[in-house]
Amino acid sequence: MTDFPPRLPRLSMLDLVAVREGGTVRQALDIALDTARKAEELGFARYWLAEHHNMPGIASSATAVLVGHIAGGTSTIRVGSGGIMLPNHAPLVVAEAFGTLAELYPGRIDLGLGRAPGTDGPTMRALRRDRVESEEDFPRDVTELQRLLGPAQDHQRIVAMPGAGTHVPIWLLGSSLFSAQLAAAKGLPYAFASHFAPRMLHQAIALYRQLFQPSAQLDKPYVIVGVPVIAAPTDAEADFLASSTYQRVLGILTGQRGRLQPPVEHYMASLSHQEKAAIQDFLAMGVVGGPERMRAGLWSIAQATQADELMLVSDVYDPALRLRSLEITAQAAIW
Repeated sequence: MTDFPPRLPRLSMLDLVAVREGGTVRQALDIALDTARKAEELGFARYWLAEHHNMPGIASSATAVLVGHIAGGTSTIRVGSGGIMLPNHAPLVVAEAFGTLAELYPGRIDLGLGRAPGTDGPTMRALRRDRVESEEDFPRDVTELQRLLGPAQDHQRIVAMPGAGTHVPIWLLGSSLFSAQLAAAKGLPYAFASHFAPRMLHQAIALYRQLFQPSAQLDKPYVIVGVPVIAAPTDAEADFLASSTYQRVLGILTGQRGRLQPPVEHYMASLSHQEKAAIQDFLAMGVVGGPERMRAGLWSIAQATQADELMLVSDVYDPALRLRSLEITAQAAIW
């Protein structure tokens, strides 16, 4: 009999709010709210939304607005950004937006921050005009956000209102060693984007834990690991449903992004060896299958990473089957 880990990581979800082929943006937003309510029902810790721009198949570009929509339609689950791409925004604007959310939904808002633009060069310039980024900007902007969300100081010339004194929890997101080291130095919780860039996962979280310095926000390291999941009653059905994700990933890798496509029978078998290898590398942390395969896969990830939390990404074309996928996954995670 397999020995399962004594400590069960919490489950959460990251949503890119996919627009489905044949569907509308409004439908995608409604599906996101239904999914968040299901995640809350299943006891998930948090529901995060990702910032991307100029992508026809993703409807989460106005991330703070959508965080408010999801928080307003749920009751207890934490809701936040996974993440706000800080190069696209002035820290004061972010502090005011998330400070407002924190006042509306106290104790339920997370501010996850990334340092990638989440889009292409021309769109980034459209977002921030002619600003030129340097490597020093991200740490400086994180520090400024911490100051703006902390208590206002005497003679502080610029105060986030709302925002000051809300202490919205800041999380750092990353797929390399840079954010791992910064999160450790600042004593912040760390989420690794292994749902699409798993290569440096183990090195990054080991470095984060090794270098971690306790802070007012966090007294010990806290790690979230991104995990793509597609669950179904059988392995065969899960493999079939996952073909929607495989199509999306191949589109990302080939620069042909589009809407989430319906599943296709024997999709992987139709691809070249190079295409299959590229998809498998992208989804190396993914778990696809029925309850037993799901249980074994989640156990393996929990053992290998000792993560505090698994952040699930589940792109299933049929919204009802997506909810079923989350339910099967949640059941499989009860060792």
